[in-house]
Amino acid sequence: MCFSAEASFTAAAVLVPAGAVTIYRAYRTNRQYLPIAALPLLFGLQQLFEGLVWTGNALSSDSMVERYSMAYMFFSWLAWPVWVPFSTYFLEPCRRRYIYMIFAILGGMLGAMQYLPYFAHEGWLVTKFLPYAISYQGTVLFDFIMQRDLTYAIYLFVVIAPLLTSSNRRAQMFGVLISMVATTTYLFFQFAYISVFCFGGALMSLYIVYMVFAEAEPTRSAEAGV
Repeated sequence: MCFSAEASFTAAAVLVPAGAVTIYRAYRTNRQYLPIAALPLLFGLQQLFEGLVWTGNALSSDSMVERYSMAYMFFSWLAWPVWVPFSTYFLEPCRRRYIYMIFAILGGMLGAMQYLPYFAHEGWLVTKFLPYAISYQGTVLFDFIMQRDLTYAIYLFVVIAPLLTSSNRRAQMFGVLISMVATTTYLFFQFAYISVFCFGGALMSLYIVYMVFAEAEPTRSAEAGV
């Protein structure tokens, strides 16, 4: 598998329109699926930013690399641990929803503590270019109290556990796919864990397109044209 500007831009070119169509489908059928339907589009935007990171390196533009690396890491650290449990929240019966809102709040706290310090501490985010991958390194706040592997484990738990415990069987399947990506990345791509994991997650988000088209059923509001 080759990771490059072309790979990132191609993923974005597929995911952004696919995500837009999926959002429209959810809006016209069952609006409970709107948050999760947005995931392919959001993954596509993240891949677009990584393509621009590659481009900045090709142009020897440090400012461009820094700017788009920050945009990319917004999704990696902050968006995914909030949006994934938030999306699952709307798929659950009312009696179970509070669990997923707790996950979203925890994800927001975790993500903010990891991402926001980049703005206050110059040099905490370091972008290194490898032959076929980008390694996002540097310092994160939790490095001062725990090993980085434990930080990643907590992050993955907040992102994946809501999917695996969902009452929606296709959300569970998406959780399985993301778990497979996380495991494969840990075993073979630790040198560029964040980049490879997010690229794999972006590819797996195409399953959501199938999920929304297969499972979303018309609601009364949609049928009434509201």
